[in-house]
Amino acid sequence: MEAQEIKAVSQIFKVLSDPNRLKILLLLKDGEKNVSTLIENLGMEQSAVSHQLKLLRENKIVKSRKEGKIVFYSLDDHHILDILEQTFQHVEHR
Repeated sequence: MEAQEIKAVSQIFKVLSDPNRLKILLLLKDGEKNVSTLIENLGMEQSAVSHQLKLLRENKIVKSRKEGKIVFYSLDDHHILDILEQTFQHVEHR
């Protein structure tokens, strides 16, 4: 493995290490959601949700699209679901 690849993998796990970001990803696994829906489901302030979404977007884990004034978020790459599923299976196995 190249040092750059190891650093990239480490960064993904760092981003995934936050419980609120994990909750966002689990909500998005069923399809795109707007910020209001995420706020409702998470019970968090808009600024906190926006901050988490920014980190996920900067790390190419989620993507956004704008429809008028409404911003919708979805998973950027469904490989992230494979990582999460494997990790949850590992936790259940322990």
